[in-house]
Amino acid sequence: MQTRSPTVVGRDREIESLHRLLADAGGRRGGAIFLVGEPGIGKSRLAATATTQALDSGMTMLRGRVGAIGTMVAFRPFTEALLSLIRRGEMPTTEGLGPYRQVLGRLVPDWDDGTAHDTAASPVVLGEAVLRLLALVGRERGCLLVLEDLHGSDPETLAVIEYLLDNLEDQPIALVATMRSETCAAYELARLSAQRGAAELIELQPLGRSEVAELTAGCLEVPVSGVPAQLADQLWNDSAGIPFIVEELLQEASRSGQLVAGPDGSVQVVDDLHTNVPPAVVRSISSRTAQLGPQSRDILVLAAVIGHRFPLSVVRQATGTDERLLLATLRAGVAAQLVGPDEPVPDWYAFRHPLTAESLLAGLTPTERATLAGRCADAVEELHPGLPGEWCPMVAELAETGGDALRAGRLFALAGHRSFDDGSAGSAVNLLDRANTLLAADPDIDHRADVLGSLLLALSATGTFEQIAAHAATVDEMADRNLDSRKVAALHVQLANAEMMAGRWSAALAHVATARSLLGSDAGDADLAPVDVVAANLELARKSPRRIEAATELATRAAAAAERAELPEVACEALQLLGILAREHDLDQSIDYFHRARQIAEDHGMTFQRVSSHFFQAGTICLANGSIIELERARQQALRIGAIPLVYEVDGVLGQQAILRAEYQRAAEIIDECLEVTRRLRLGRSATYFLATKAILEAHQGRRSAMEATLAEAANWGGERASYELPYSYGLARTFCALLEENRELADSELAQALAYDAQNPTTLHTSGKNGLALLLGVLSGRNGWAHFEAVTATAASGMRWNKQFVQLAHAVLLGRDGQVEAANAMVREAMETASLFPLAWNLGLRMVAEPAHADGWGEPVAWLRQAEDYFHNAGIQPVASACRSLMRQLGATVSQRRNGSEQVPAHLRQLGITTREYEVCRLLVDRIGNKSIASRLHISPRTVEKHVASLMTKTQQPDREALSSFARTALQG
Repeated sequence: MQTRSPTVVGRDREIESLHRLLADAGGRRGGAIFLVGEPGIGKSRLAATATTQALDSGMTMLRGRVGAIGTMVAFRPFTEALLSLIRRGEMPTTEGLGPYRQVLGRLVPDWDDGTAHDTAASPVVLGEAVLRLLALVGRERGCLLVLEDLHGSDPETLAVIEYLLDNLEDQPIALVATMRSETCAAYELARLSAQRGAAELIELQPLGRSEVAELTAGCLEVPVSGVPAQLADQLWNDSAGIPFIVEELLQEASRSGQLVAGPDGSVQVVDDLHTNVPPAVVRSISSRTAQLGPQSRDILVLAAVIGHRFPLSVVRQATGTDERLLLATLRAGVAAQLVGPDEPVPDWYAFRHPLTAESLLAGLTPTERATLAGRCADAVEELHPGLPGEWCPMVAELAETGGDALRAGRLFALAGHRSFDDGSAGSAVNLLDRANTLLAADPDIDHRADVLGSLLLALSATGTFEQIAAHAATVDEMADRNLDSRKVAALHVQLANAEMMAGRWSAALAHVATARSLLGSDAGDADLAPVDVVAANLELARKSPRRIEAATELATRAAAAAERAELPEVACEALQLLGILAREHDLDQSIDYFHRARQIAEDHGMTFQRVSSHFFQAGTICLANGSIIELERARQQALRIGAIPLVYEVDGVLGQQAILRAEYQRAAEIIDECLEVTRRLRLGRSATYFLATKAILEAHQGRRSAMEATLAEAANWGGERASYELPYSYGLARTFCALLEENRELADSELAQALAYDAQNPTTLHTSGKNGLALLLGVLSGRNGWAHFEAVTATAASGMRWNKQFVQLAHAVLLGRDGQVEAANAMVREAMETASLFPLAWNLGLRMVAEPAHADGWGEPVAWLRQAEDYFHNAGIQPVASACRSLMRQLGATVSQRRNGSEQVPAHLRQLGITTREYEVCRLLVDRIGNKSIASRLHISPRTVEKHVASLMTKTQQPDREALSSFARTALQG
């Protein structure tokens, strides 16, 4: 009989899906399939079937698996896949990869020039590099990437896979991945990908009775009719329909003489067939290993302790076996279908199935298994001093199995530190969390405190804040065990930083207060600097008119102390904060602070701090002159090093700039992506800012209802932080929405509220109106004159490009009011140059200054109004377009009638015969204001308003004005 069926049984639909996937990839229609099921169900067999078809059709094939040990090793399956391609000599020339060849140095050691870990820490960038390489190798006939055993995968590998899934369309790439049907991050990725149509999820089911009979026939090399019913029934019952177990039971039955060939070529059962599962599988495998001899059996058992996959060098070292016996054991194991070479990696072998290794281990007592695990751990350390790469977590796993919790904990901690330094923060969290658990009884409490501090840092980097309270309790427990108060204080600083990043300001402040209490009044620079820099950041969350001043004092003190104590990380953070705080009063000094921070980071090899300082410096440059070039460069740098939270901070600024530039579609794409991530991760600190920015996006398009809904969500999300965005949301959202509704009175009120919030709680968001738009509106209303103009222009923030356009328009109005016509005209020309990036603001400014320009006899008010009317009509903002037309008529200018405004009227109102102008009146009736106010906003006469109201009452069949207002509110606001 054969040990395996020559054909795959009971998987016709699955095979058809795989065939379709490969055919599509050959036609540059990439896709992915996840094969999910319990051990032995046939996932790998189906993947092998896909591999065979791919090779037969000339496709390039790559295969990688997650490591055999339980510990996650970042990017392991991709490294194996690429190395297998290189070993087969099928790696194409990589000129087409450009800079991404260097990025792939993270996976291909020969391509690493020493900078790969700095440049490829981001799964996004690495995912793009892998995508480009796969497209390159499959450019002629397509390629198949098989990734197996993803249930044990690391977060970084899953992030790369997610990126691939989102970008396979129009690529010559087929991805087939296998995993067990258990709750894990990989299964969640597969499920969500299938939901959004990015992949197909195939959950393999056990075989039915007829399929088990067909599988049995294939193994026994007889027709299905030649399989005894008793045998088929027994195998189906005892295997639960798992193909691997069917094959194992058949092999044991044949070996033990329970199956014989009949005279007609059929199969006959000798005596009754007695099996139990899984004991039957254990017996089958044990009997085959026993035939190899006791020494060979012991070798395989020790290999099973290492895992499903094992390196020969470690087995040789741990057993002391000579080369001849080891090779003889392997040959016999291959012949007995127990083991086979692990193709992607030389010197490694693998058991035929995970159940094979588990069956060998089933015969060991816990003490025997612990002893063997200890021997294997010692062997690895002897062979690989310092435990580079994956050897460190492997020995940690073996030490834990061997019952040496302290050794395991220290090695997991070392592996976690290395992962964090390599940019694999997700893997670092997993490793450091295991270390922290294993070291609970470590008598070296200082070391345990260091591990916990590293874990808190990694948790903050990944935005994982759910367990912070539990870790805070651990800090208290270590304090009770007499951990040095300075170290306890340092842990509280880490907790404060994590709580701050999570947006939980009160908890963060409490940890800072505890740290200060522990340090006392005689603390040195090295202890106080980290406390002061966190406290400075937290000051910005306080509701206090002195918060900017207080934050500046703390940051200045922290920067000086950090430089004296030679704490470059703290010095960088303090200088970055000082740069942000300096923006309002001195842009050059702000840039200088960021330059100093970048230099310190450069001198000390601190990649993240260097890139974040570049981002902040780029932000100041953008505020000063409107250029986003440096911001985009900073974003690319952040992507290269995997600083994902920083990427979203840059995106927040780019999204706001897109709004100010009236690039609304691009702004929506940026903000929606940022919101999706921050909502999913429950990052309240970022979510409120992005929601406020989204409200600004809605406001700048005149969508009040959407703006109000978004601001309400921001208030619910923000909690303590929501007040920080109030000047921002009132100044850039509510005020602009009112201006686009031609409600100058409401705009003045909203902006006054923004200024009041800023006075109570000064903001570092300098585009909210205090140093620009507020001056212009005040000058237009007559509230502000030259004295206020001089006070505003004395601030550096008034020179920021967004603010400067309004300041220059206000200056022009003041000059025109004083009869300085040429100076006023020249100032408008300067404002036009400044505002060239901001079309909505510029046209709104023209509409607002046209009236005083006409009244004071300067400028070109009619031309300005005509330009603004055309802009706002095309933008669909009819209140301003209508106001411009009315003002032009009042100035005696000819105005062409717009005939296409009816699309602004909702369909159900158009059916009533309501005209565009009547709709504009109807919208204002919602606020229950009088005819004079409506006339003023629409720039028509009160008598005309009265006629429109009467017409509306007739068309809507409302008995009076009050009823009409109620109808308008219901019809227009739902």
